[in-house]
Amino acid sequence: MPDSAVLTTERLILRRWRDSDREPFAALNADPEVMEHFPETWDRARSDAFVDRIEEVFDERGFGHWALEVAATGRFIGFTGLWVPRFDAHFTPTVEIAWRLARPAWGHGYASEAARRALTFAFEDLRLPEVVSFTARPNLRSQAVMRRIGMTHDAAGDFDHPFVAEGHPLRPHVLYRMRADQWPAAATRATSGEGNAPAGNGR
Repeated sequence: MPDSAVLTTERLILRRWRDSDREPFAALNADPEVMEHFPETWDRARSDAFVDRIEEVFDERGFGHWALEVAATGRFIGFTGLWVPRFDAHFTPTVEIAWRLARPAWGHGYASEAARRALTFAFEDLRLPEVVSFTARPNLRSQAVMRRIGMTHDAAGDFDHPFVAEGHPLRPHVLYRMRADQWPAAATRATSGEGNAPAGNGR
């Protein structure tokens, strides 16, 4: 199994989670602006349970949502990673790329930088045939990151997320895809500017 314990970029470290990450992660998940495109914010118990599940998935699959650390400062800023969706849809089973960053980390290009590194691992180490990404339709900032990393909107694949209540404005989701044969050419062609980093697409 490829070693996924630590991945690096020019400015970031993608690593396994530490107990010290839990408090800032809970604060991130309780921030209404970060969670704008989710049905609700999370309390500390739900946030900690998600970290526990992430670590279990790393042990089971060899990949997951890496904790993001700014290399120059050691500051935890959120996560970026690969995940197997837990619901049935026309495009599952599959592997999703997702991210969620704290507000002070927005606007620095961190989401795209970390996501490109995760895609490199997905296609070059795990040899996945495809990676998808999805988010609520109103989340335009996350969709902009998907395009920046070279993903393509599959308009015919858009769907209603089964974990969001019927009639909720965040239930309609957009689907983006990237095949292994499109990497890394698609990412190279993608726009390099980040703009405002998104609240995130990770559920």
